[in-house]
Amino acid sequence: MNNTDKLKQRVVDEIETRRDELIHIADTIHANPELAFEEHKAAALLSDTLQDNGFNVQRKVAGLETAFVGTLNGRAPAPALAFLAEYDALPDLGHACGHNLIGTAALGAGLAMGAVLSELEGTIHVIGTPAEEGGGGKIIMVEAGIFDEIDAAMMVHPSSRNLTRRKSLTSHRLNIEFFGKPAHAAATPDKGINALDALILTFSAINALRQQLRDDARIHGMITHGGRAVNIIPDYTAAQFSVRAADVHYSTQVIEKVRACAQAAALATGARLEFTLSEYYYANMMPNFKLADLVDANMAALGIQVSLPLPNERMGSSDMGNVSQAVPALHPYITICSDDVAGHTVEFQEASRSEAGHAGMIQAAKFMAMTAVDLLALPANLAEVKRVFQEQKKQQAS
Repeated sequence: MNNTDKLKQRVVDEIETRRDELIHIADTIHANPELAFEEHKAAALLSDTLQDNGFNVQRKVAGLETAFVGTLNGRAPAPALAFLAEYDALPDLGHACGHNLIGTAALGAGLAMGAVLSELEGTIHVIGTPAEEGGGGKIIMVEAGIFDEIDAAMMVHPSSRNLTRRKSLTSHRLNIEFFGKPAHAAATPDKGINALDALILTFSAINALRQQLRDDARIHGMITHGGRAVNIIPDYTAAQFSVRAADVHYSTQVIEKVRACAQAAALATGARLEFTLSEYYYANMMPNFKLADLVDANMAALGIQVSLPLPNERMGSSDMGNVSQAVPALHPYITICSDDVAGHTVEFQEASRSEAGHAGMIQAAKFMAMTAVDLLALPANLAEVKRVFQEQKKQQAS
């Protein structure tokens, strides 16, 4: 057994020693679900544990109340690796996306590296990133420079499959509002301008548009204000939409098509349109293939069988995509449930506190820490990760 393998065994042993502690933390976060930017208990629990174990913890970073960075130095400050923690929950469903496991896996990997970091050159950061489900905490943190000195970043998401090379869709949020003119719906309908008709026409036009879109494009929305009373011509209506695609360039084109649908509806009804595009968007995930190779090997060493993404792989969006556009990054998935259990469901919420969920979290912490050893103990690995990152950026831009 060479020295790198010995270091890997030590981080694995450290996680096993902390198994009960990590499971307790994950279950505590699960039992106290908190929504985007309100994850005070979870952020405190994770960051306090890091501080109690020798990490220097900065809280409320990037102007976010529930964001933090825990730092532990080795024999030299560089290179810097980051394990990313998520811990926000979903409205009504709690941790139906397993973020209690994500945050605790990152914590476990960071604590495990504490057992060997004094023998390595480099720094480990455990970065607490709020509001993945809505608000994009990582986007704000990238813009604030939190990742400027990071050489590589990793996080693991629970799933029904083990994947390392899965990508994600871009996601833009936009608001559509129509302003009309109220009138009595029975006595003087001709005096009004119907803002609800404009909104319904927009939905209908978007539905007609779908046939002419690429397979990876997604447009989904909901009406947030449809009128005030059935006997009044609606003078104000509003809807929120998400526009997604495999890359930013095409998603921008789709947004303009959606804008045209709304403009046509305004012209047809006489309503005034306000079309507002969110400042931030979720970028597409760019998985670093060298990092994936290292993680694959470490998962295999733990007895985990990795699957390749399907040709028609179903994907969502994550603000981890924005991190992957800024630094070499990987967002693998670990199995915690059967293939018939979908994310964002009660069944997935239950899996996130199950024995299978705990086992997946422990495995994730292990292979992330093992991969960090690969990067710090063997500098050629990190050099190749960076080379691959630059090559993938060039290919994406062409």
